[in-house]
Amino acid sequence: MTFLAVARLGKYTAAAQVLGVNHSTVSRRIAALEDAMGGHVLTRTAAGWEATLLGQRALAVAERIETDLAGLVTDDDTGLGGLVRIAAPDAFTALHLVPAIAPLQETHPGLAFELISATQRVRQHRSGVDIEIAVGRPHVRKALATPLLEYMLALYAAPEYLERHGAPASIAGLAHHRVAYYIDSALQVDELDAAGARLPEPAPSIRSTSVFAHLAAAQAGAGIGLLPDFLAAADPRLVRVLPDEYEHTLAYWAVTREEALRNPAVAAAFRAIVEHRPA
Repeated sequence: MTFLAVARLGKYTAAAQVLGVNHSTVSRRIAALEDAMGGHVLTRTAAGWEATLLGQRALAVAERIETDLAGLVTDDDTGLGGLVRIAAPDAFTALHLVPAIAPLQETHPGLAFELISATQRVRQHRSGVDIEIAVGRPHVRKALATPLLEYMLALYAAPEYLERHGAPASIAGLAHHRVAYYIDSALQVDELDAAGARLPEPAPSIRSTSVFAHLAAAQAGAGIGLLPDFLAAADPRLVRVLPDEYEHTLAYWAVTREEALRNPAVAAAFRAIVEHRPA
């Protein structure tokens, strides 16, 4: 279970928090597993810890054990059961993912979900999750990738901020403003990086790995937010900035591996996500 947590979350510290143990305990357990298996089960990448080829063998066995354990408390008469793990950006999770899977769980009470907040590129190797939601078209072998919904990044600000600091007259004028967006060093998605790269270096700003922090910063008058239109366009506290000069179109994609789709619960969840249409 410790190995599963690290493989899914990509960090020892995150796994320790979920398991309720300290970092050294996680490290010690992984070392014991590697001693038993005779090799490294994890490798460090720019995106965090990922399973090695040996680790992928352990991952498959560990997931079968986890599924069997979940089956002990699942009533077979209720239909689908077990655990489905989904990694997705936080805005998509709140506004699309949860509404898509909630009816499925209502129909199948034995079905459980783990939703991992992640705005990152899809990994080439199995990452310990069953379904991944990515920004931009992923290029992963032996996987099913399906476009979900298109959206647009645009600039929004509170009227109070624009009254205090003035509205920029051009893209170049943004250099004199604070712009709330992702932390450059933590951004792992090329399409999101490209959206920010189209703007000049701003004044010292609030940066965050969470899009909801970007939204909150703009609402609070802490700067101009580079925000998804589905979050900001209908917000009465915000107005569009430079609508004729800046917009950046993106899309969410759902990805799952071929072997994961052999699990009926994963297949049903994937179908529910793809077929869901926001109200």
